[in-house]
Amino acid sequence: MTVQELLAAYAAGERNFSGAELVRANLEGANLSGANLSGANLEEANLSRANLSKANLEEANLDEANLRGANLLGANLSFAVLRKANLRDANLSGANLEEAILDGARR
Repeated sequence: MTVQELLAAYAAGERNFSGAELVRANLEGANLSGANLSGANLEEANLSRANLSKANLEEANLDEANLRGANLLGANLSFAVLRKANLRDANLSGANLEEAILDGARR
């Protein structure tokens, strides 16, 4: 799935993107509020300033992802892999980080 396909499907009302392959995707500033990205591969993706409020990122791979300034309010990040992710200025209020792997993540 390309970034353009994802954004077009989201704009058309689709919310289920579980297991999507989005390695190194540029989703800077994208609105993906409430999207189901469980099990998605977002390794090295740019999600800076993205709206991921109430998104399901359970078991997602966010290794080295840029989440600087992202809105993760109420997001489900349980069992997500966030090794070396940039979480600076990210809003994690109410986010579920149960069993998330945060080794080397920057806050």
